[in-house]
Amino acid sequence: MMNVNIEKCIGCGKCVKDCFPQDIEMVEGKAKINNVRCIKCGHCIAICPMAAVSTDEYSMEEVKDYNEENFNLDADNLLNFIKFRRTIRQFKDKKIETEKISKIIEAGRYTQTGGNAQDVAYIVVKNGLDELKTLTLESLKKMGEYMLANLTPETKMYEMYAKMWVNMYEEYQENPEKNDKLFFNAPAVIVVVANSDVNGALASSNMELMTNALGLGTFFSGFFVRAAQGNKKIMDFLGVKEGKQIVTCMIIGYPNVKYLRTTPRKESDISWK
Repeated sequence: MMNVNIEKCIGCGKCVKDCFPQDIEMVEGKAKINNVRCIKCGHCIAICPMAAVSTDEYSMEEVKDYNEENFNLDADNLLNFIKFRRTIRQFKDKKIETEKISKIIEAGRYTQTGGNAQDVAYIVVKNGLDELKTLTLESLKKMGEYMLANLTPETKMYEMYAKMWVNMYEEYQENPEKNDKLFFNAPAVIVVVANSDVNGALASSNMELMTNALGLGTFFSGFFVRAAQGNKKIMDFLGVKEGKQIVTCMIIGYPNVKYLRTTPRKESDISWK
């Protein structure tokens, strides 16, 4: 529940004006939160000049007052940071500190969600990586073999991937350490699950930025997401809760490669109306 300390409230009305669901009203010169339509977004906490608003559902110890030195980012530096990021598939044989994993997840936790649903969850796999690899490669092999045996003009374009999945499985069986073409011997995987694809994807994007800021590297494994779809063994192994679906799979580790510059991209497809 959101609460207003009427002794601190000066009746400025800023929280009323900024409340999207219109759940705050002024009563005798003080703000009153009805907690009927409230979605717990926290705008009222953030905007109050007297810090008069609080909640008893989340920890108020997480609240930080704004100051330019700690919160401001240079726009050009941020854009360069985004342009320089690379998908990493070469990792050092080095474990990731738990504190860094927690910061990556924190970046996801503070990402906006539709209706403030906060429906994103995170499954960190470290000790169970070998089992997860085996389950995933078995699923990819099965899908690949089925596609190759049932090629049609519509699926012909996927023949390359089908052959790749079968080869990935066979090569991994021959030499798991040398031929890990799924997770590339990375020390950790974070599977992002959510009720909403959009919410999970938004969180994943911020998590990638934090991963790079921490000196780590990552790539999003579309192969894993494809293998996990409808695969009860993988879903049960991960413990994905009912109602949630796998949105992304982040393979994370310390990069064993150094890039020296950004790369070009296609021109933006923009329509001005």
